Amino acid sequence: MEDMTTLPLPASRQRGAGRLLRQRARSLAQAAVTPLDLDDLLDHFHPLRRGAELSGRVVEVRPETAASATLVIKPGRDWTGHVPGQYVRVGVDVDGVRLWRTYSLTHGPRPDGCISITVKAIDGGVVSGHLVRRTRPGTMLRLAQAAGDFVLPDPLPGKLLLVTAGSGITPVIGMLRNLFSRAEVPASDIVLIHSALSQAEVIFADEIRSYAARGLLRLVELHTDTHGLLDVDSLDELVPDLTDRPTYACGPAGLLDALEAHHEARGLVLHTERFRPVVLAAPGEGGTVTFASGTTIRADGATPILDAAEDAGVLMPSGCRMGICMGCVLPMKEGAVRDLRNGALTVAVPGETDPAGVPIQTCVSAPAGACSVDH
Repeated sequence: MEDMTTLPLPASRQRGAGRLLRQRARSLAQAAVTPLDLDDLLDHFHPLRRGAELSGRVVEVRPETAASATLVIKPGRDWTGHVPGQYVRVGVDVDGVRLWRTYSLTHGPRPDGCISITVKAIDGGVVSGHLVRRTRPGTMLRLAQAAGDFVLPDPLPGKLLLVTAGSGITPVIGMLRNLFSRAEVPASDIVLIHSALSQAEVIFADEIRSYAARGLLRLVELHTDTHGLLDVDSLDELVPDLTDRPTYACGPAGLLDALEAHHEARGLVLHTERFRPVVLAAPGEGGTVTFASGTTIRADGATPILDAAEDAGVLMPSGCRMGICMGCVLPMKEGAVRDLRNGALTVAVPGETDPAGVPIQTCVSAPAGACSVDH
């Protein structure tokens, strides 16, 4: 009998056959779980899979101080990594409502692929308090990809000054962990000036002190309760070669404003990371904001609508709170708001502007008279 040899299918036909089998398998699986959706079922049993909405599972909650904690998170497979100093937007479900906040990434290289954020609970902070005091291992969080340009240059300059206060240490600790985990630690002369309210409130205290003890950096640690607030005019005394050092700073707005004025006057290099937007516009008179639910709040001309609404108990969408991520955008149906960054007015007039409303960023907009927002 003549030998019959079966020739393999061309690669393109093999791929096509594979896709067809997968489609049929998915159709059968979808039929098996109806009326549920197959993706909903996969989200429940395999939320970190590729193609799913990016999430992370909390695997550890580690207290840092009485008011702060580090959350170690296993991110989904679509996480693309980060550069030390960058931040991540985190979606947290609080009492059935998803709220978004932005936190610096604080981990160095980890063989387990986990990431970490370190959160300080602030008075009245719905999300920060929830993360620090109520979050447990196994909690699922929504994630965005890392972002931000508060990163060190490569190669590192020969001399460097880091200035941080309070939770402003968080992006910098990620930088230091990355630098000092290398087989060959960069031979850069680093000075870290860190200010906290008290010695007990220094986040990562043992770690930054150990870096100083090992000679990896020079640490100037200040405590407000004994030393007072950091005075930028004392920098020349604290760092005699200040003019030779590019400065990277993160902390409260007052400190960063003072540093910017100080460095600009002397032509010094300064990079800052802010947790709140820079308010440049002179405040107006404010006004009222009426929401679609019928709730009306009043806000002065210097307070973002987002903050005023949350203070009044209105749950609002939010993200970076700096006017960058667009996570707080809502349609204004009528009225006017002022952008606190530049004073620009945005106006919505029924019958003239878009019937769906004019999009406004509530985290950087204050009412300029009466306005109504569809939320």
